[in-house]
Amino acid sequence: MPELPEVETVVRDLRPLLVGRRFTSAWAGRLALRKPWKAAWKKRLVGRRVEAVRRRGKWIVLELDDGGRLVIHLGMTGQLTVTSTDEPRKAHTHLRFDLDEPIRQLRFRDVRRFGSATLFPSEEEVEASFTASGLGPEPFGLDPAYWRQRMASTSRCVKAVLLDQGVVAGVGNIYADEALFEARLHPSLIASALGDEAADRLRQAVASVLNRAIEGRGSTIRDYVGGSGLRGAFQNEFRVYGCTGRPCNRCTAVIERVRLAGRSTHYCPQCQKS
Repeated sequence: MPELPEVETVVRDLRPLLVGRRFTSAWAGRLALRKPWKAAWKKRLVGRRVEAVRRRGKWIVLELDDGGRLVIHLGMTGQLTVTSTDEPRKAHTHLRFDLDEPIRQLRFRDVRRFGSATLFPSEEEVEASFTASGLGPEPFGLDPAYWRQRMASTSRCVKAVLLDQGVVAGVGNIYADEALFEARLHPSLIASALGDEAADRLRQAVASVLNRAIEGRGSTIRDYVGGSGLRGAFQNEFRVYGCTGRPCNRCTAVIERVRLAGRSTHYCPQCQKS
């Protein structure tokens, strides 16, 4: 699943291509996404101008000139790109939006169809939806007191806490593993046993890893591409994720994999002692 760095890369790619542009038509394929596209949304969307493009957690938000918000989640395999109308439509393209800039389209392609696109009438309804889902704060500039309290108040392993979107928004399996490695913390450690120093180290590691991944345009394992169609490069910088059996680049111990919080988890047994 695209995580925060991938979604942020899509947003940064789309922003200069979409802001100031109007939607002139909307097309939806016959196969439904996780949340079906409603026919009424087409009428409401056509003619609207994009005022801003932003990210919240793993969500992409297009702010429209009438106050509406087109909110998109990439799911497991979603691709949201601006492309030429002349480019052949790829299989699994489920939504297509023509722009008033000649021969430009915004296309949403999703092989597994776990993604979604929803048109909200207002910012208030978007925020209410995020609140109802329990979406937590962004990982950048996190309040240290909040972070320490969330860690100290749970008996879950620290890997599970990082994956909880209600604790911190946007972190997924890849960057949880990489952040724990950077913080030298074993993923099975109970969060409440960390103490303030280790909790602060992890908070800083999360932000550091995510920022470096954004600089690398995210990670392409299989399907992910940015908003301009380019692949990510941060997968070349992984130090533990997907590195099972390889030597640690910090101590040369062999990277191991276990299953924690229902997810494959990668770590160095020497650098990240339990």
